[in-house]
Amino acid sequence: MNLVLLIEQLLNGLQFGVMLFLMAAGLTLIFGVMGLINLAHGSLYMIGAFAAAAVASATGSFTLALMASLAAAALAGVIVEMVVIRRLYDRDHLDQVLATFALILIFSEGTRWVFGSFPIYLDVPAALSGGVNLPFGIRYPAYRLAIIGIGLVVAFGLFLLITRTRIGMRIRAGESDREMIGALGVNIAVLYTAIFALGAALAGFAGALVGAIQSVEVGMGEPVLILAFVTIVIGGIGSIRGAFVGALLVGLTDTMGRVLLPILFRAFMEPSAATAVGAALASMSIYILMAAILLFKPTGLYGSA
Repeated sequence: MNLVLLIEQLLNGLQFGVMLFLMAAGLTLIFGVMGLINLAHGSLYMIGAFAAAAVASATGSFTLALMASLAAAALAGVIVEMVVIRRLYDRDHLDQVLATFALILIFSEGTRWVFGSFPIYLDVPAALSGGVNLPFGIRYPAYRLAIIGIGLVVAFGLFLLITRTRIGMRIRAGESDREMIGALGVNIAVLYTAIFALGAALAGFAGALVGAIQSVEVGMGEPVLILAFVTIVIGGIGSIRGAFVGALLVGLTDTMGRVLLPILFRAFMEPSAATAVGAALASMSIYILMAAILLFKPTGLYGSA
């Protein structure tokens, strides 16, 4: 592997990791503060992508499409939290899993009914459709660089929100002792709805950003949801910093594994077989990474007991 390909794959892994962070940040907030296992988080990712595609098709504006993804996912999150999730906080985790799995089916069939079963393609904005010249003669897609930049800005803003604001103080207090902050006069119901809406908006935003790289289709959120769960387990449940570090580790491990492992196996296998074996092992590598981290740090990198 030459230096140019190595740097390109590192950037691809960083972009993938940033996208995972947008999913995992909301998921870790919801799970860490509310103690809720939300399998429908991937459906909110899908809703954001479809909302962005619909608005971009109607208006031709990618900026409006991104705003629509935030609004649609947040609104769907508020409705879901108030109608369904609010009744599950004191229930067993199995009840939460069954209820949120039912939401996956409802969202999938509802989206198929509205948009059809065929993929929708969201165009990259014209201003970001070209490439950017980087050192070492690398030309990298401008849109992917924009995703990396946007993700880093969102991560920094979310860190400031959690650590430097009054609402962040309440979120951290709710994670530690929800009964106490309720006794101090904080409206727990409003706080939980706000957290759920924030997590949903981040997921929808991620779906819109990725929708311009991949196709927008029914069921697109479930594979990403699995990786987001792996991310928060690696980073530590309830930790934004952990979600960020875990997302980067997962993104880089998956991307580099898909490139390096086939090259490694070509030394003693046929190219086609080496590619197949390398791709299969690359898919397993993130779970091996998770198992290795949990072996030495059962709470994740930044999680607390």
